[in-house]
Amino acid sequence: MAVPSIIIQLIDHFHSSIDLYRAGSLNETQTRIEFIDPFFAALGWDIRNEQQASDIYKDVVHEDSLKISDARKAKAPDYSFRVGGVRKFFVEAKKPSVNVGKNISAAFQVRRYGWSAKLSLSILTDFEEFSVYDCRIMPNKNDPASQARIKHFKYTEYVEKWE
Repeated sequence: MAVPSIIIQLIDHFHSSIDLYRAGSLNETQTRIEFIDPFFAALGWDIRNEQQASDIYKDVVHEDSLKISDARKAKAPDYSFRVGGVRKFFVEAKKPSVNVGKNISAAFQVRRYGWSAKLSLSILTDFEEFSVYDCRIMPNKNDPASQARIKHFKYTEYVEKWE
C-alpha cells in the first residue's frame, strides 16, 4: 500500500511547527483533530462515522466507557477501534508536549485500559511518536514506558515503515 498523500502532508505540517507543539501550543483535542484523526482515517478507519453505522457497529467509539476494577468511576479511552462491534484495540492520545516514548504514566494508562478490557494490544500516540503495547502483560504503575512495548515509531519514520 502506497503512503497516502495526506500522511505526507500531516508529517510536513507537524514538522513545520514541531518546536511550538513540543512547547505546549497544541492541546490534546487539537492534536486529535488535526493529526490523529486524519492519520487513522488514512489507514481506512471510519473515524467520524461517515457511513452512519448504528452505535453498536461504529468502527471507532470516541471516549468509550471502560470499567477498571480499582477505579472509582469508569474510565474513557480516547478511541476504541472495533470490527463488527467488537473492540480490537484502544488508542490513547496525548499532546505533543508529552514525551510518549518515556512517559511512564501515559504508558501505564493505555496498558491498563487494554489489560482491563482483555485486549491484545493498544496504542499510545501524540502523532510525533506512536507506541504499540502488548496488553496481555499485566501493567504496573512503576513500569518503564518501554515495558511491554512491541513497536515504537517517530513521525519521521511513518513513510518508510508505512507497510
